[in-house]
Amino acid sequence: MATIARLGSFEVRHQGALQAYLRTAILNQIRDLVRQQRRRPLMTALHDTVADQQPSPLELAIGNENVERYEAAVDRLPQADQEAIIGRLELQYSYAELAVVLGKPSPDAARMAVTRALKRLATEMRHGA
Repeated sequence: MATIARLGSFEVRHQGALQAYLRTAILNQIRDLVRQQRRRPLMTALHDTVADQQPSPLELAIGNENVERYEAAVDRLPQADQEAIIGRLELQYSYAELAVVLGKPSPDAARMAVTRALKRLATEMRHGA
């Protein structure tokens, strides 16, 4: 497309000049694409069995002791609250994504569901301690 846009500045000097011009433009575009591909790293598939041995961000944030309290409190919550908390905190879904997962009519409704679930989680964690 860029070559066609520059046709206004093209000078015909001999028969077949346009064909040569277009052929050169296509070859240059192919060379550019090949150079781009060489600069990018190769894609490598990861196996499902590869696991990170480092603590998760959640474990680092609340500490290993509190992970057990957190998990026990989440287990005591209703299923809808569990899905809201896990989706937002652990899976880091946006509120728009959570609205779909939770069957809520809007991202704001999902945000409110998460807020309410977090309040119930805090209460459960205080009672479980």
